Amino acid sequence: MLNLINQIVARAKADRQRIVLPEGTEERTLKAANQILTDEVADLILLGKPAEINELAVKWGLGNISKATIIDPETSPKHEEYAQLLCELRKKKGMTIEEARQLTNDPLFYGCLMIKSGDADGQLAGARNTTGNVLRPALQIIKTAPGITCVSGAMLLLTHAPEYGKNGILVMGDVAVTPVPDPNQLAQIAVCTAQTAKAVAGIENPKVAMLSFSTKGSAKHEVVDKVVEATKIAKEMAPTLDLDGEMQADAALVPEVGASKAPGSPVAGEANVLIVPSLEVGNISYKLVQRLGHADAIGPILQGIARPVNDLSRGCSIEDVYRMIAITANQAIAAKNNK
Repeated sequence: MLNLINQIVARAKADRQRIVLPEGTEERTLKAANQILTDEVADLILLGKPAEINELAVKWGLGNISKATIIDPETSPKHEEYAQLLCELRKKKGMTIEEARQLTNDPLFYGCLMIKSGDADGQLAGARNTTGNVLRPALQIIKTAPGITCVSGAMLLLTHAPEYGKNGILVMGDVAVTPVPDPNQLAQIAVCTAQTAKAVAGIENPKVAMLSFSTKGSAKHEVVDKVVEATKIAKEMAPTLDLDGEMQADAALVPEVGASKAPGSPVAGEANVLIVPSLEVGNISYKLVQRLGHADAIGPILQGIARPVNDLSRGCSIEDVYRMIAITANQAIAAKNNK
C-alpha cells in the first residue's frame, strides 16, 4: 500500500506542480504543507494574510513554510485582473464587476482564478469548507473537461488481496458527487475514472467493469438497462478503453467467475476499475471494503474538472492533506500531458 503512495509522491517530485491551498491558516493544511515543502513534492501557494500565516508557522515550528508563495487575495496585485476575468466568465449570468471584485477576495475563488489564468496547476481545499463551497468556483471558473458535463469522485482502494485489481489496488467511481447518474453521466464517470486510474494509481491499462446485480442479461430491470446503455455510450466515448458490462462484482474480479458468467469479455475477472450504478452503491461499497477488509481508502479524488480541484473531508488528517496534494499534482501532470 505504501508503495503506491511512494510512487505518487515520486511522480509529483519529478515534475513539480504549483498547487494552491486556499485554507492557508488551517492547522492540518499548514503542517502538511510544511512537509510537502520539506520533501520538495510540489510548489505551494498559500492563500491568506502573510503575517498570520507566518505567525502560525513560528507557533507550530514549521520552518519551511517560508518556501511557499503566500498571497493575500484582497491585496494581491492581480486582484483586479482576476476580478475582470471572473466578470467576463460570468457576465451571461448577470455578474457585475463589483460582485466579481467581492468574490475575488474569497480564497476559493481566487485559487480557481489563478488556475484559469495559468498561474497555478491545481487546488486543494475542504478542511474548513463544504464540498459545495469548494466545487462552486471550480465549476464556474475552470469548468468541466471537454466532452464532460458532470463531476464525479473516484476512490483508491488499497486492499490486502493482491489477486484482485492491480496487485490489490482498485479504483472505484462515483463515490462522492452525482447521486443518481443517468446513462450518459455514468458513461462519463467510467471514462474519467479510467483516466484517474492512469494518472494517479499508475494503472497503464485500465480494465473497467460497469457493475450491476446482473451479468450480461442475467436479470431484467430498468436499473440494469441504465448500466447497459451507459456501457454502450462509454465504448463510443473511448473506443480503445477495455470496458465491459453489465456485470456483477464477482464476475468483474474473479477470473473463474468471469470466465463462466461473461466468457470472451476483455474485462471480466481482471477488472481494476469498478464503476457503480449510483452514489449510494459507491459510498456503501467502499466503506464496507475499507472497514471489513481493512483496506486503505484514499480520496475521493474529484474528476471531470478541466484542471484538478480536490475536496478534503473536514475530518481529514495531516497525512490525508499530504497525500491529496501529491495526488492533485499527479492529476495536474496528466492534464498537461493530455492537452
